[in-house]
Amino acid sequence: MQTNANQFRYQAVEDHVMGLIDTGALTPGDKLPSLRKLSTGLNASISTINQAYVELERKGVVESRPRSGFYVRAPRRLPTPSSGDGMQAARPISRTKLINAVLESVGRPDLTPLGIICPSSRELLPGRQLARIMASVLREQPHKALEYETIPGNLELRKQISLHGLDHGTRFAPEDVIITAGAMEALYISLRTITRPGDTVLIMSPTYFCFLQLVETLGLRAIEIPSHPEYGIDPGDIRDALDKYDITASVLCPNFNNPDGSLTSESAKAEIVTLLAERGVPLVEDDVYGDLHFGDARPRTFKAYDTTGTVILCSSFSKTIAPGYRVGWMVPGQFRAKALEIKATTNVCSASPTQMALAEFLRQGLYDKHLKRLRVAIHKQRDVMLHHVGEHFPEGTRATRPKGGSVLWVELPGGVNCVDYFYEAKSRGIGVAPGSIFSTQDKFKSFIRLSLGGVWDDIKERGIIELGQLAKSMAQSNSLPSV
Repeated sequence: MQTNANQFRYQAVEDHVMGLIDTGALTPGDKLPSLRKLSTGLNASISTINQAYVELERKGVVESRPRSGFYVRAPRRLPTPSSGDGMQAARPISRTKLINAVLESVGRPDLTPLGIICPSSRELLPGRQLARIMASVLREQPHKALEYETIPGNLELRKQISLHGLDHGTRFAPEDVIITAGAMEALYISLRTITRPGDTVLIMSPTYFCFLQLVETLGLRAIEIPSHPEYGIDPGDIRDALDKYDITASVLCPNFNNPDGSLTSESAKAEIVTLLAERGVPLVEDDVYGDLHFGDARPRTFKAYDTTGTVILCSSFSKTIAPGYRVGWMVPGQFRAKALEIKATTNVCSASPTQMALAEFLRQGLYDKHLKRLRVAIHKQRDVMLHHVGEHFPEGTRATRPKGGSVLWVELPGGVNCVDYFYEAKSRGIGVAPGSIFSTQDKFKSFIRLSLGGVWDDIKERGIIELGQLAKSMAQSNSLPSV
């Protein structure tokens, strides 16, 4: 049995057993292989196998039966949520008050962190490595760290980003890259570059609520096309929207869309890029989750299919390495000159020390090693959280089973209002994101988004159990006859 360098052997055994459950080789009620049999099959000690089984029992995935062994527990399999209605007419956006209430959860240690996406657990962040590298670059280049960086950003960091893109078929040169203060600045610069107030932009539904807030801030109108949890964007929906509306630009997330985790197929990506280019509509691509795939191969970007320079690729290291460093980047294609102008008049340049440290982190090959460990942890968190949502939430609950990314998209039964649910959960010290902030329309009133950041622990388990009890209570109240 092979294990990652940073992974304990019992965790590798956990992954093996979860894989058997996930593929259906072991189903609810099945007995797990004996300690001795699995020890022989995986070339691991009996104590290692036992530790893995005990840990799976603690997480509620299996149960032990006296003098019998361990068995797979039997929560129900959650069906996939609906994708909402079809294309909606252009309309102004206003969700600011509720979005701000959700964003108040950022950085709050008193809330169980199920509402904000970030690898919140210290065990998943390369803090010690980054601290060592930061100390080294500050010691060796103290004056450079104090100086303004160039407007496009640290050259070594841009080189490393370019090399990383080659790994998944996205070709661009270091001089094509602009470093930004997180992906949100990249998206802001993109829309400032290609739109003007009053323009109409094409977005997915549901989509990241900060996109909606940004579109509102810039005075834009939105056309929504459905994101399908199981297959992402349908090129036919984009074609219909282009035929019906005067669309200036599009903002899409093809790889593990936030919040429904959808993954658009490679053939659909290629068709969408060609279709938008033929109509002269620039495509702003958010790819902050592409590196967090659970499969063997990283999905390609829209940018990989771009032959005209009309795709603006945006990403960051906030969801993978260091949220607090606020280092993002963009490849603006044919819009580079205007993007640089807007960058320069927004904040001149991004901070020097964090760029220097991340450049060295990537140069030493530490990013790929870190990603392997992070993907394993989030994949495991997905499986365990789905198990507990299935066990503790009411009948009729639906949830996505994403192939990557950092979120679950959950549809609550019984007409539970997600806004009421959000405020009640917050009063109990639990953060969630209500579904209604992910659309300009009133479509996702019974949805919530749960974050997969961090590692599973007793705090998260208690949080999911309480959220399930709250959902049951609210669904039951809605079903009672009025007096």
